[in-house]
Amino acid sequence: MEHAADNAREILEQAAAGYDGFVELRYHDKLTRSVAVEKGKVESTGQRSRMGVGVRVLAQGAWGLASTGALELGGIRRAVQQAHAAALAGAGMRKNKVQTPAAADLARGSFDQPGVDEILSRPLADKIALAMRIEEKIRGGAQAINSASCWYNEIFENKAIVTSDGASASFRLVRPEIRLSAIAEKDGELSTGNESFGVTGGWECLFRNGEGEYFADRAAKTATDLLGASGAEGGRATVILAPSIVGLLVHEAIGHTVEADFVLSGSVAAGKIGQRVASELVTLCDSGASEFYDGAGGTIPVDDEGVIAGKTEIIKEGILRSYLHNRESAAHFGVAPTGNARAWEYADQPLIRMRNTYMQPGTWSLEEMIATTQDGYLLEGPRNGQADATGEFMFGVQEARRIRDGKLSELVKGVTLSGIAFEVLGTVDAVSDTFKWDLGSGYCGKGQPAKVDAGGPYVRCRAVLGGAQ
Repeated sequence: MEHAADNAREILEQAAAGYDGFVELRYHDKLTRSVAVEKGKVESTGQRSRMGVGVRVLAQGAWGLASTGALELGGIRRAVQQAHAAALAGAGMRKNKVQTPAAADLARGSFDQPGVDEILSRPLADKIALAMRIEEKIRGGAQAINSASCWYNEIFENKAIVTSDGASASFRLVRPEIRLSAIAEKDGELSTGNESFGVTGGWECLFRNGEGEYFADRAAKTATDLLGASGAEGGRATVILAPSIVGLLVHEAIGHTVEADFVLSGSVAAGKIGQRVASELVTLCDSGASEFYDGAGGTIPVDDEGVIAGKTEIIKEGILRSYLHNRESAAHFGVAPTGNARAWEYADQPLIRMRNTYMQPGTWSLEEMIATTQDGYLLEGPRNGQADATGEFMFGVQEARRIRDGKLSELVKGVTLSGIAFEVLGTVDAVSDTFKWDLGSGYCGKGQPAKVDAGGPYVRCRAVLGGAQ
């Protein structure tokens, strides 16, 4: 990472000082390293670096965009001129003019996050050895395991944001992550166990919940346990959702519907501020910080418009309180920006994106929730999923355990979970006092990727289950 973010900030400040109007300059130096191991062999190692400066100019009610691949004063000023010209060219075609960006809590100073030097200084050989060791541990987990894989990835970001109305911030961060998979086979039947985890932070933070071998054992055990498991009964059921499932639900089925650009396009959350959309036990937030404990995978101290990335209460005790905003949408709605403008790389336009999205914990213990469930399921581990602007969702579930008469019973497989998100949240009748970030290896797609995290407590509610007998 060739240039320090603090030095970049000084150059951006000089470039912004020469422009008469609103300009936003974003320096972004991004380095990605990865290792993939499968069947006892290193399948690939990779390194990718992207560095440059993104420019946005607001002129005559239109945005103009440009970028340069060099951190050099003359090149940045030329990019500002190009962005200005692009804004003027587009202004005459816009019916709805872009308002002046809303006033915001703009960041000034350095906001470095922990772990960067620790991960940078660790030799690549150590990371390859880690992936090899984890993959070998999976394959040795049981006789039924016939294939295993481990993928290690780390993303370093060195960033500075300067705006003509006062933002001047820089920071560094690192996001290591691991994904591993076990495939078991018996009598022609295949089953899979997956584990993944990722953080914003260093090596100790990455392995806070267990060493790599611990997750290898979990993946192997899940794959083998699912062999021969029966399918779930279809229909509406009482379910206890683990933090990973809660995280997927609040991100995919709620979070996207409250992003202000989607709201303006007519999402289910449009016009519902101040209305009840969930049980009074539900408080749902999105935060640039890692609440409850350090390391959430979507952590950012400052967004890509230079706004302090604080915490936003989206739903408080069941009432919809806020959408997620950038400075443009905040001006439209007459509210303060929430620090949710994010761009994947320097040449990308900042979009309204989630960061760390979660449901707050309650007062129940998991044991009490299970004991007071006469007939239902405990659902762990999201496999995949989809949701749309109506809040309708369908998620695959890796592991479902039957609950009968207040006790955990047999394991079932092939389970899907579906419903309308706000309707499901309206049925919540128990929320655990524990909390976990559990989607730190996740990426959100919305025209461009974004690193996010999501999680929460265990939550009991009603939803529709699908599954083969």
